[in-house]
Amino acid sequence: MSIQDWAALTAAVTTIAGTVGLSIRWMVKHYLYELRPNGGGSVKDQVNRLEERVDQIFVLLSERK
Repeated sequence: MSIQDWAALTAAVTTIAGTVGLSIRWMVKHYLYELRPNGGGSVKDQVNRLEERVDQIFVLLSERK
């Protein structure tokens, strides 16, 4: 292989690795954003609402005894 072939191979590998790295970074950032409360639309907010409802149901059930 000539120097130009090695340079092209190195550029291709670097480009692919950079693209994969940026894709992983974007996915992690996107999923971490969903775990922060934002006023109602995130997964964290939905889990908090479900926890409150379960607590209310538990109180109602414990009062019936």
